[in-house]
Amino acid sequence: MKILVTGVAGFIGFHLVKRLIREEHYQIIGLDNINDYYSTDLKYDRLAELGVQKDRIIEDAIVNSSKHKDLGFIKTDLENKPVIDRLFEKEEIDIVINLAAQAGVRYSLKDPYRYIDSNITGFLNLLEGARHHSLKHLIYASSSSVYGANTNMPFSTGDNVDHPMSLYAATKKSNELMAHTYSNLFNIPTTGLRFFTVYGPWGRPDMALFLFAEALMNDEPIKVFNYGKMERDFTYIDDIVEGIFRLMSKPPTQNISWSRKNPDPATSFAPYRIFNIGNSNPVKLMDFIKEIEQQLNIEAKKEMLPMQPGDVPKTWADVEDLYDYIDFRPQVGIQEGIKHFIDWYKSYFITRKEVKPIFETNK
Repeated sequence: MKILVTGVAGFIGFHLVKRLIREEHYQIIGLDNINDYYSTDLKYDRLAELGVQKDRIIEDAIVNSSKHKDLGFIKTDLENKPVIDRLFEKEEIDIVINLAAQAGVRYSLKDPYRYIDSNITGFLNLLEGARHHSLKHLIYASSSSVYGANTNMPFSTGDNVDHPMSLYAATKKSNELMAHTYSNLFNIPTTGLRFFTVYGPWGRPDMALFLFAEALMNDEPIKVFNYGKMERDFTYIDDIVEGIFRLMSKPPTQNISWSRKNPDPATSFAPYRIFNIGNSNPVKLMDFIKEIEQQLNIEAKKEMLPMQPGDVPKTWADVEDLYDYIDFRPQVGIQEGIKHFIDWYKSYFITRKEVKPIFETNK
């Protein structure tokens, strides 16, 4: 079975491909544009872990991994329609897992056009590829941010999500609507996954855990928004990957009980599903910071700040429908998850990068 994983140089895509390689049952094509939203060094280092060396990458062409015979990589933009069309025509792809997107709630206020290009136009190109090449299953990353102004807790896939708080969230809601349209018109099985605050080794530098650990280790203050009155459903990366992996082999079918008079937003008369993937255990931001402090044995200097535009005070995932569907629910707690991240962070920056002296005194 041949799988296209977009966003393979990104956090979730990298970990998913590592899992797929271990299974030894798949041919994998990884795609990424390696944009500069955050450090491209980190992205190239992820690819190097997969056996894709920076000096061998050719724009818009597939190169093979030096470590894994069933992994190829192509550097291109999703919005590059001729390249995406050619990929579908030549590679006979069975499953697409779309983890590529312009990420970041706050950054969407600064450069909104990137979000339209990647998250809307790029996603449309994948849908068109699926339409013309009999795709067996399209799985795509949505986001917990689609819940927006909703305050019903926990967030359920049956909730209304018509009031996004950022353009990023609006593009993810748009992806769900676009996927449903193609599921309806062309019978393409699509599964949308609303991820909740994913963290872990090789994580994104713009996410809270990375920012906090970096600041503490370098004796710098951390920024605590909404004066610490925030809660997040932190979800460890291995739980996210396990959920995706189990869903791959279970493409959605039509819900024969779906009612037009009382429509369920998470299912459809078309082969379409939406799931939350979250730990279903919201953690107070100050408790999260305390756990980082304890594991590093460093007390944080805190800069207390108001809520940022586009943010929400709390997230909490209802994952009962996911559990019913694949017999799995995320389970790694923050104590274990933070430890794994910090162990990786110290190792990565001490062994590979120029490190400030603070590392030596606290490692």
